[in-house]
Amino acid sequence: MNRNLIEFLCRAKKSTYAGKEAESIPSRPNSHDLAYKEKELTYIDSYLGSNKFAGEEAIWENENPIWAMNYVGRVVAQGFSGDFLKEVLLHVSGQMPFRGPLEYKNNGFIYKCTVNGDFDWFQGQEEILYNKRKIYECVFHGGSIIN
Repeated sequence: MNRNLIEFLCRAKKSTYAGKEAESIPSRPNSHDLAYKEKELTYIDSYLGSNKFAGEEAIWENENPIWAMNYVGRVVAQGFSGDFLKEVLLHVSGQMPFRGPLEYKNNGFIYKCTVNGDFDWFQGQEEILYNKRKIYECVFHGGSIIN
């Protein structure tokens, strides 16, 4: 596992969607794209939709893809807060570089995340509850890319 790559990924995630940064020029019709670059590494998060969505995060080194994660999710009940999700995602860490922490709570919201595998090959799911009722769910999977 490449510690420098994981640290880059965490900085990229905190500097794009979670950090409420401006979107890049869309790469596909009606997509939302966010990009971050440091030297030879580039991170792009590109997703479609909002209340029901699908997307991909990927890292390139010298324009060669080296890691990717696909995700799909949806809002399942009233009360969802995109700001709470962004707050959660700011807590991404080197130990859990996929989405948010295992659990996070604030103002009646509870975020839970489970992951199987490691940075090179993983799958997981997350959910948000508000007042003990599930209002959001997302599944994700990904890993290293070798050409």
